[in-house]
Parts: sequence; structure tokens; C-alpha cells
Amino acid sequence: MEKEKFRTRRWIQIALINFCVVALAGITMRYKINFPLKFVNQKHLLYAHSNFAFMGWVTIALMVLMVNYLLRHNIVTNYKKYNWILITGCIAAYGMFVSFIMESYGYISIIFSILSIVVTYFFIACFWMDIRKVKDESYAAQWFKAALILMTIASVGEITLAYLMINFSTVQDYYFAALYFFLHFQYNGWFLFVCFGLMFSYLFEKELLHSADINRHIFIIMAITVGPSYLLSILWLKLPRSLHLLANISGILQLLVLFYFIKIFRVVKKNISVKITKTSWYLWTMAAVAFILKIILQTLSIIPFFSNYAFGFRPIVIGYLHLSFLGIISFFIIGYMNQLLTEWNRSISKTGVLLFVIGVLVQEVILMFQGLEVLNFQALPYANILLFYAAIVIGAGLIWIAINVHKIRPEMLGKE
Repeated sequence: MEKEKFRTRRWIQIALINFCVVALAGITMRYKINFPLKFVNQKHLLYAHSNFAFMGWVTIALMVLMVNYLLRHNIVTNYKKYNWILITGCIAAYGMFVSFIMESYGYISIIFSILSIVVTYFFIACFWMDIRKVKDESYAAQWFKAALILMTIASVGEITLAYLMINFSTVQDYYFAALYFFLHFQYNGWFLFVCFGLMFSYLFEKELLHSADINRHIFIIMAITVGPSYLLSILWLKLPRSLHLLANISGILQLLVLFYFIKIFRVVKKNISVKITKTSWYLWTMAAVAFILKIILQTLSIIPFFSNYAFGFRPIVIGYLHLSFLGIISFFIIGYMNQLLTEWNRSISKTGVLLFVIGVLVQEVILMFQGLEVLNFQALPYANILLFYAAIVIGAGLIWIAINVHKIRPEMLGKE
């Protein structure tokens, strides 16, 4: 059968290994901030770290889970094409990782970056055709289609950023506008919309939700505001008052999502029984809390004081990005992977998850305290060395998870 040619579990393992590479790069950067490491160029490693995190971890992971969504709905298609897409995606990711370390933005890294974009375009075309065959009352297909469109839009920012870097553009406003465009439509578009689609499809499949009305309302609000809310990232530019107003309205509208989101959370918690493992529920709860914090912080950015504060101080920017990347996206993905693994009598290590979560929480708290320094709060002693230790804990947790994924957990035998 064609479906047997796509091994979800194997690709989950590969994605988790890639996440470990991301963590090791992060540990190296934190080490260099505290100790001498002459042979490592920090800026080059930062570019390698971020690009590999997006392509090697999140994009590969989300593609795998989206293909699994097709499998779960018994869609007949040539699944071999998705294997080749993912293989090429991994080649592009590792090519970017090595070339960015060696030359930063140069011809080789640009070639691999272009390859990664081409891979995503092929995935968009293939998945769009296949998802049209799905009959799903959960409204998940709409989330996936919107995510594919937003991934295409995000690639415009990536292409623009590469063009500016390779041509040594000195206009900082152009650089940051392109960077935030790419980040916004990745984090708040492609990444987030896929996660919502996966979440709702799974909750409906397990009969934890029985109506798509709430899902539809959240989708409409998110779809309407995702474009205008980009303006919240560039309020430091001299934008026309009309665009300022549009940005403010989009930020306020997204608060409505919290009403529906909390409502869903209560319904699911009431009916959870044994359909979701404790580890997955714990991770998804953490992701939900991070999402609520993100929406609140994003809305606060419409206030000029908070906007200048947020985008003018590096620890705040890093903390906010990690809140989304680790706290929302990665927590959700690992929880979802754990749910799938239980179907093969496997599960993600609870110890690994605990270490990973502790590391992320400690990191966020330290970055928050560093951010308070701009308000003349006393600097947190040894903040950089503590961030280094937090990075080690995160990396240890992820490596523990990746190593133990392939093992059969005795307590899972006989369970779905």
C-alpha cells in the first residue's frame, strides 16, 4: 500500500534529532557569551541556529504531522512524494546550518535557503491537492489551507532578507521590516495555523469536541487579523495614522480569541478522561498558557511605551520569540507527537519532557528579569551564566526525549 511508504514514527525521530541539533547550537552560543571560543563566529552561528530551527525542526515536524493527518483520514495518494520532499528539506536544512556557520549570508547559504523555499513550495502544491480529498467536520482543513498560504507569504520576507544581506544593504529599517515580516508570518501564520488545525482535528477525532462553531470563530478572527497584526511589529517605523489604527484594532480583536480558547480548554478538560495522556495534556496546557501570554503581550504592544520597550531591548525580543517558538509551537508539537506514539505502544520520556519544560521556564524567567533592567530594575546577577545552564537543561531534556522515542514503553503495551 502507498500509505506504508510513509513512516510517521521514523520521521518523528528525525525531527526530534534535528531539534537536538538546534539545542546544541543554542548551548554553544550561550557558552561563547560566557567563555572564550575563538573558532566560533557568534553571528554566523546565530543565523545557522535560527534557520535550522525553522526548517530542520518546526517545518519538518509540521509537514510530518500534516501528512499523518492525511493518513488518519485514509486519503489515497502517492505518499512516496512526501518522503522525497522531507529528505530534500533535511538536506536543505543541514546545508543551511553548515554554510551559515562557514560564511554567514553567502552564495552557498543562499542556494540552500532557496532550496528550502522550493521544498516548501512543492509541499504546498502536493498537500493542497491532497487535502481537497479530505472530508473533515472539524474545520481543520481550512486551518491547513490558510497555513500553506501564510507560509508562501512568509517566504517573501525570507527572500527579501537574503537579498538585503547579500547586497550588504545598510538600511536598518529595511532589514528589520523584512526580518519581522518573515518571523511574523512564520510564527503567527504557518506555525500557529498548522498547530490549530492539528489540535482541532485530533480533538474531534477523539470526540472531545462535537461542534466546529468555536473553531470557526477562532479561525475567522485569526485569519482576519494575521495580516494587519504584522504592523504591531513595525510600529517603530513612521507609519501613517491609518495603519497605526489598523494595527491597534487587530491587536484588540485577537483578545476575542482568548474567550473562545479558554472555553475550548474547559470543555476538553471536562471530557478528557483517558483519551489524552498526562504528558501530552501537561505539554498542551503549557502551550495554551504560553499562547494566552503571547496574545496579551501582543495587545500591550499597541501602547507606545510598551512597543518601544519590547522592540528596543534584545532580551525582550528573544524572550518573546522563545515564548512562541518553545512555549507554544514546540510544546504543542511534542505533545502531539506523544499522542501519536502511544498508538505504536511508545511514548515520549516524562523525564526528558520535565527537563525540557524546566529549562524553558527558567530561561523565560531570566530573560524577563533581564528585560526589566531597561526600567532601571537591578540587574540579575550571573544572568548569562544562568541562561547557559538553562540551555544545557533544555538540550539534555531534548536528547533524553530523542534517545527514548524508539524504545517500547512497557506501561503502554495494550493501549491505543
